[in-house]
Order: sequence, then C-alpha cells, then structure tokens
Amino acid sequence: MNTPSPSGSAPTRVLVCDDQALIRMGLVTIIDAQPDMEVVGECGDGRKGVDLARELDPDVVVMDIRMPVLDGLEATRLLAGAGVAHPVKVLVVTTFNLDEYVYEALRAGASGFLLKDAPPDHLLHGIRTVAMGAALLDPEVTRQLVGRYATRIRPTNGAPEDIPLTPRELEVLRLIANGLSNSEIAAALVISQETVKTFVSRILAKLNLRDRVQAVVYAFRHGLAS
Repeated sequence: MNTPSPSGSAPTRVLVCDDQALIRMGLVTIIDAQPDMEVVGECGDGRKGVDLARELDPDVVVMDIRMPVLDGLEATRLLAGAGVAHPVKVLVVTTFNLDEYVYEALRAGASGFLLKDAPPDHLLHGIRTVAMGAALLDPEVTRQLVGRYATRIRPTNGAPEDIPLTPRELEVLRLIANGLSNSEIAAALVISQETVKTFVSRILAKLNLRDRVQAVVYAFRHGLAS
C-alpha cells in the first residue's frame, strides 16, 4: 500500500480493469509506483469490475472496453451512466482502432478517454485529472473521434438556433467538438485562455452538462462537429 502523497493528502485510489494480463500488470505497476496513487484492485472482466468498484469505492476506475462476461461499455454505464445514484469516475483506456464503441462509452458516462499506446505520463495525468472531477478528452482523440464517428451519429432534429447559447458560445462549442484545446481555441478566436475557460464554464452550465466530454457528445448529437 502506498504512503500518503507528499502533499499529505490520501493517495488516489484506482481500480484497474483489463482482460489482458500483461497490459493490466503494466498499468498496475505504473500507477502503484506513484506516491499519490494506490491500486486498490484489479480484474479481467467487466462484471468483476462493477462488483469491485461497488465494493471498494475507488476514486477512479481505469476501464478497457473489450472484456469478457461484461464489456467495458456496459460496465461504464452501470457505474457512471444516467440514473446511477453514486456514479464512479471512469477513465477509458483502450486501443482506438479496434473499438467501435468509443462514442457510446463517452455517452455511457466515462469521464475521460486515452489510447493504450499513450505515454505513461499521459495515463497518470489522465487519472489525476479525472480524480479531481475534471474531464479528459485529448484533442487528438477528439479529432479521431470526429473523423471516425461523425457520419454514424444521428443528430437530433433541433437546429443550432434552438441551442440556448450566444453565437460566441456556440462557436466555442464547435471548436471543442472539433478537437481544439483551450490554447488552440484562444489562438483561433484571438482571446485569452482564461476567457476560453469562462466560455466553457458558461456552456456547461447553460446546457446542464457535467464536463467537456459531455459537451463533445452534445455537439455530435446536434450536428456541430465538422
């Protein structure tokens, strides 16, 4: 068991779910080596992942999508989906070019998404980000998501003028949906990053969205991703 982090706070408690033993062992080793993290459990199927998450109450579940018994998509929905009384933060870590359900995983309630071939520091950053209650959707992943799934997602019948956002907020939402980071949005609109953060906060509040990930899903559903 890890000792408390240097800041004195308790380490982030992580549950690792992946059916490939070598990958799971690698994730556990990387995470457990951090002074501010502690792996509290691991498993190789989604059903066990749901049971362990409910039993252990981890801060973050690192979840693969393709697993036996119960896939990561359904496991994520059971742990973090709509109507769950006490949702768990789920960080989906998987092989992008093999999975057809990334968009659905985000809709199911995942707080973030990373590729398995991402550097270890990206994984650790993702866990810390999600644990703090923020969303993690790497801009490059968003771009791939847009390119791969935009034509397969059925938009709603609503028009952009029906969305309760100002023209500027709508513009920011489109840029988020197209994979731009805050710094890239700031450069594109010639505004400060702090102003971008303010716009993002307003967008989430007006649309009653939890985080940036849900904003991307919303934009897909309303045909705002190009």
